[in-house]
Formats: sequence, C-alpha cells, structure tokens
Amino acid sequence: MYSSMALAVKISIASDTLSLLKRIHQHLAGQGITAYLAGGMVRDLLLGREVEDIDLAVARNALEVAAEIADELGGKYIPLDEENRVGRVVLTVADRKWELDFSTIEADIERDLARRDFTIDAMAIGLEELISHPQSPALIDPFHGQDDLSRGVIRVVNESAFAEDPVRLLRAVRLAAELAFKIHEDTEMLARRYAHLIDSVAGERVRGELLRLLALPHSGQHIDYLEELGLLGNIFPELAQTKGVTQPREHYWDVFEHSLRTVKAVDFLLREGDWEYGKREVLAAVPWSEALTQHFSHEVGHGSTRRSLLRLAALLHDIAKPQTKTVEETGRTRFLGHATEGALAATDIMERLRFSTREIRLVEVIVKYHLRPTQMSHEGLPTSRAIYRYFRDTGEAGIDILFFSLADHLATRGKHLDLAHWREHAEVMAYVLARRAEEEKLTVPPKLMDGHDLINLFGLSPGPRFAEILEAVREAQAAGEVTTREEALKYIGHTLKIPCRKDM
Repeated sequence: MYSSMALAVKISIASDTLSLLKRIHQHLAGQGITAYLAGGMVRDLLLGREVEDIDLAVARNALEVAAEIADELGGKYIPLDEENRVGRVVLTVADRKWELDFSTIEADIERDLARRDFTIDAMAIGLEELISHPQSPALIDPFHGQDDLSRGVIRVVNESAFAEDPVRLLRAVRLAAELAFKIHEDTEMLARRYAHLIDSVAGERVRGELLRLLALPHSGQHIDYLEELGLLGNIFPELAQTKGVTQPREHYWDVFEHSLRTVKAVDFLLREGDWEYGKREVLAAVPWSEALTQHFSHEVGHGSTRRSLLRLAALLHDIAKPQTKTVEETGRTRFLGHATEGALAATDIMERLRFSTREIRLVEVIVKYHLRPTQMSHEGLPTSRAIYRYFRDTGEAGIDILFFSLADHLATRGKHLDLAHWREHAEVMAYVLARRAEEEKLTVPPKLMDGHDLINLFGLSPGPRFAEILEAVREAQAAGEVTTREEALKYIGHTLKIPCRKDM
C-alpha cells in the first residue's frame, strides 16, 4: 500500500508558468473545481527542469473543463480521449506555445495516481496549494516517486501497467534515455514479459515515442536496449528477419547487427555519439559546420527532424536484403535490388506507423539511393555532370544521403576500417557538399529555354521527348558546356542532332 502523507518540497517555477497557472486556477476556483498538477510536470519541477507542458487532473469532466479553459484563454480545444475524458488546450501566450492536458479524476487523487504508469509520474501537487506556496508546496507522493527520482530509477506503479497500456513499454525506455535513468530490474523483467503487446498499440502512438527516442543523442544505444527487451522485433518484424543473414567478407557484421551499428555511426557523425574504432582520425576527415547542424535540426513533420529520420533510415536501409540475397557459383554473395525493395518496405512500415507523407518520402529516398554516393565516381572526384545527376535524383535528401553513406561505410568495415580508403570516401563527400554550396547552378541550373522553344524553333510536337531534351540541356549547363541561350540552341542542334528551323 501507500502512504497518503503530503510533505512540502522545494521547487522553482518560472514566472510565465506560474502566471498561466494562476489564470487557470482563477477560472477553476470560480467553478468550485478541484485540480492538481500531475504527471510529467510535477516530475520536471522536482528535477529542476524547464516545464514544457502542463498536466492537470480535475475533479470534473475534463473534456468540459478543457473546452471552458480554451474559451476563457483563447486557445484551441482538442478532445484527446473521449472514453477516458481527457482533453487538451493549445494556446500561445507571449509568443510561447503551451499544451495543457486535462484528465478526469474518477474518485480521488490517490486512486487516480494509482492508475498511472511509473512512480516518478505518479505524484501530484494541488493547484491551490501551488498558488498559495509556489516555492514549497506539499507533494502528494503515495508511491514514493520522489525516492525513485533521487535514485534515478524508472519503476512501474503496479505490475499491470504494461498490460493496461503497452505503449508504456516504449515510454519506459524513452524516459530512461531522456533522464539518464535506469529501469528497475523488476520493471525490466515485466517489460520483457509483455514486449509482444507492443504490436497491439496504435501506429501513431508508437511513432510518437519512437521519434522522441530517435531525437536523442546516443540513440543507437537506446535502439540496442529495445532489442534487449524484445521490443525492436515486435515493432519491426521485417528487421528481425535480417538476423543471421550473412554478407560478403568486407562486411564485419551480419545484416541485422550492421543495421544497428549504422544507427550508432549516424550518431557519431552527427556529433551525438561515440564510435569505438579510430574515433579521432575517423571524425577528423568529415566536414562539419553550423549550416549542417541547422540542416539536420530542420523539422520534417510533427515531432520529427532530419536527424531523427536519418537514424530511422539507417535502421531500415538493408531491410530487403534477406529476400534479395543470392550466392553465385563462384561463392559471391549479392543483394541485387535491395535498395529499391528496401525503400518500398520502409514505406510500408512507416505507413503502418502513421508517419506523414513527407516523412515517408524522405526516408524512402535515403534508402533507395543510399548506394549512390559511392557510384558517382569510380576514380577521383565526381564530375559536375555526376553531381548534378545525383542531386537531381535525390532532391532534398541529397545531403542526408552523403552522411548516411559514410555511416554505412563505418558500419560495414567495423574494426577493419582502412583509414586511407575512409579519407578518400570522406573527401568525395566533402567535395560534393562544397560544390553544392558554392554553385547553386550545379543543382538548379537557370532556365534557358522551354517547350515553346522546341515547338517554335525546332518544329517538335509536345511529348515525352521534350523532357529528355530539356534535361540534357540542364545536364550540359551543370557540366559547364552550356551557359547561354544561344549555346543551348546550338547544343540541341549539334550535339543532339536536332535541326533548327529558324536562324539562331
């Protein structure tokens, strides 16, 4: 059982947070509604972390309360869970966006806390108590969450926590990663027992927790932990099929371990993780800049960035190798078409997990073209034409794929990495990045002519050939062979052997 004793605790709450809570309290008190701060907000206050969102448990139908607060404060009301009566208010105050979550207390606050997932999130502070004593409010802590906070432990409130809501399996790992905590051994044992239930969770909920995990530094280590608990294969059964699939001798690991190591290599190259083999020499060859930091921090979808989606692509990039593997009579192992097939499989997986179209497209292109950087040039630096074709095909994923290619290289060779070969690979990547940054015309050549010119000057009829001719001109521009409209007309006439009807 638990103790209902409430003890005063020392906290520091930001003035804008307290001001917003006072406005909410004023409305609720006028309605005679008792409310408590609960969950992650209380945990963050006790840890001295900045409060990002507000969680309130109210002794009234929370859907109605949230709707009233939205009207009162000029926010947007969102019914999150009508069955359990949970509502959200989204509003902006002084240029800061807030999410206020309201849950319904079914009986009393202690029984409400008993239904929560982990002890560190099963604490509460009365809203009126906080307004009266903002620096030392009384803490309601029936399950000794404060003790677990001080020990750095994630522990379930009761043994049925995971069975009641299996997304808590992922949330336990994510919280432990975010807070640098450990999952208690008893809770860890329960997680292994109930790991199979994760495939019953709605895709969008799995996506949300997975993205938060992939956004963290050292995400490869956290992915390893998902595998250790038996969660990874239940989320990605296609990935589990890569276990034990052997590769050619230049590969240090099998397909499954290579995929996990590629995530760690991405962490390392993004300056958010470690690599165990030749760290200093390896990283010194790879360019980095503030512009690249901003690039990988760019938001792609709700809760996702290029950084987190590159890690997901790393995890999934060889997912089609089992079904494309062939062994020739000479003993040579090949995976013909695995990149194209893998892009299709990654799309299916992300659709299952309810990723957005833009998120899916980015990962699909990374997986589909992950071999392209090493194919741009077989000897020396790639030509302008090759760089143009690369960015034409990869689009906004071009930079991401260059870094992915380096991560793939590290995760292929492992401790057998040849530093000279690595430096050559990194040099090509740096050259392509520099050329792209220096010459916009290399990736987006200025338009010199269009389909009307092909009709009026060359007497051609509209059709698929138009696109081929105009693309040939753009390639010639990227290669520096064509720089003006007159040169473009001559290029079509002389090089493509299409006579011009009019005087050029």
